[in-house]
Amino acid sequence: MRRRRAKAHVSHDRWLVSYADFITLLFAFFVVLYAASKADTKKQVQFALAIDSAFRSLGLFAGDKAAQNRLNAMAQAQETPANIEIENELLIPPQVRQDFQKIQKNLEGLLSAQIAQHTVSIHIGHDGLVISLREAGFYDSGSAVPHSNTVPILNRIADVLRSTPYDLRIEGHTDNVPIHTDQFESNWELSAVRATRLARIFVVDHNFAPERLSAAGYAEFHPVASNASAEGRGQNRRVDVIVLPRSSMRPTLERNAASILAGPVSSPGVPPATQPPTALR
Repeated sequence: MRRRRAKAHVSHDRWLVSYADFITLLFAFFVVLYAASKADTKKQVQFALAIDSAFRSLGLFAGDKAAQNRLNAMAQAQETPANIEIENELLIPPQVRQDFQKIQKNLEGLLSAQIAQHTVSIHIGHDGLVISLREAGFYDSGSAVPHSNTVPILNRIADVLRSTPYDLRIEGHTDNVPIHTDQFESNWELSAVRATRLARIFVVDHNFAPERLSAAGYAEFHPVASNASAEGRGQNRRVDVIVLPRSSMRPTLERNAASILAGPVSSPGVPPATQPPTALR
């Protein structure tokens, strides 16, 4: 007798596979949209400003003043006090922040006349405590040598900072007006030499440990104000002394402390008592 062939079962739920794939793709699509909407607009604006300034400094095109003003307005909008305060709280530990506040208060008392004249400003930024020295009070235009009458001011700053355990980064900044002299071919050179010369003053004249210092020249690419006005350009021409929330001495002290806690280590053939003590640098 012939066996009757079983009829194949037809699934009516296969559409669920395609539906699940569709939902997964839709979810991925909205995740990408969300990620794009959360892009760092601050960095995008800074990048656009840098490209615009670079092309204009090279004279490749005159630039659209209206577009430049829009970019500057967007950059300022990103630097709201609330945003800056949140960044500072995240990057600077509470104890270090208290130290910076004490240093700031001390310097504000010593430099009250210069602060009133707007040649010096002091604030806690996202990198650390920023002591900003404006060109108008410290340098001639296009020169990297500080005025002789600013020596007492630099002495006060150095005396306060030398006793702190923190590292310093000295930054040179300019406006976006191109420079080309016998000494400096661009704003890069001018800003870098101003920074390194001030670092050398701290080391040679005030006995700062060289490993505590670093110097950088940023030309016109880190503005604090709009270059569209003379007042803004004046604020951008500056040298910033930044007290960083770290110390170059700390790794050395930690290594020495670890050596002391580990106890004396004898070399083959040498008694423990003859081992030289660990020296703190």
